[in-house]
Amino acid sequence: MVLSKGQMEDEITKAMIQWEKDYMGRGPTEARTDIVRNMVIVTLKGVLSQAEKNLAVNKEGMALIKKLRMQLTEQGRYELEDMIFQVTSTKVVSLHTDISTKTGERIFVFVTEKDIC
Repeated sequence: MVLSKGQMEDEITKAMIQWEKDYMGRGPTEARTDIVRNMVIVTLKGVLSQAEKNLAVNKEGMALIKKLRMQLTEQGRYELEDMIFQVTSTKVVSLHTDISTKTGERIFVFVTEKDIC
């Protein structure tokens, strides 16, 4: 069955929430996915744990959180790329991510080999 753009966005959002819960130990308070040409942009809000919020009070703590989240994402990269492929039938060629230690917002940008919609 071919999914509409909105259905793909919803499926990816649900899968990303579950991945965050399973892989990071807690899910976001809000999540949204937008598909634009060959990019899947996932915005997750409220992803920082209380311990991470406490750690983010200084530059060293902020850097540590970013480094840890990046390492965990790299370890789960295959799962993330496969998840995008399963929903869109399009291979991921690159993944970019960052987290704001001030707002607790995290962004994922998956770039695919061709336009999705």
